[in-house]
Amino acid sequence: MTLIKHGLLATALALGLQASPLSAQQAAESDSLERYTIDTRGAHAFVQFRIPHLGYSWLYGRFNDFEGEFTFDPANPSNSSVDVTIQTTSIDSNHERRDNHLRGKDFLSVDAYPRAHFRSTSFTPKGDEQFTLVGNLTLMGQTREVEIDVEHFGAGDDPWGGFRRGFTGKTALTLTDFGIDYNLGEDSRVVEMILDIEGIRQD
Repeated sequence: MTLIKHGLLATALALGLQASPLSAQQAAESDSLERYTIDTRGAHAFVQFRIPHLGYSWLYGRFNDFEGEFTFDPANPSNSSVDVTIQTTSIDSNHERRDNHLRGKDFLSVDAYPRAHFRSTSFTPKGDEQFTLVGNLTLMGQTREVEIDVEHFGAGDDPWGGFRRGFTGKTALTLTDFGIDYNLGEDSRVVEMILDIEGIRQD
């Protein structure tokens, strides 16, 4: 997310800090920073998950309603960031009765916690278009640090006169870390998040 948001994810990092004058290097890095809106309107971004079902198969789902932004600095990728907000009520596992259960008190408690939020704290290059994204995920009123393995998928012009950039990411969340302790069995304590994010550059 960078993913993500998330994973689970995007962004408005407005820190409101009074900065000292930039060095020449910092100014160049600032000039190269690109800002993107995640293309949820065109359905070109996905926050998906999977979790074992009884240890026999995988149950897949996604969150249909989320929004956010990310930045990317080609000159210095570690300057990049992401911020994503997810509407937890939009969870969709392609089964109405199960989705209603997931929205209830046994799981996401969407009436009390209608949103989840991810904000990055670091973005570290690992080489060959691979990165480690670290940030804080707030879900069910609990905030935990999350590490996401990220791959830069590609970037370039689109057919409508814009410029796009995309990333894919994966992470795993332990349900009890966020106060979800419903007994799904030993094999279903961790949910895998699959995050595919395409952004439109804001010139």
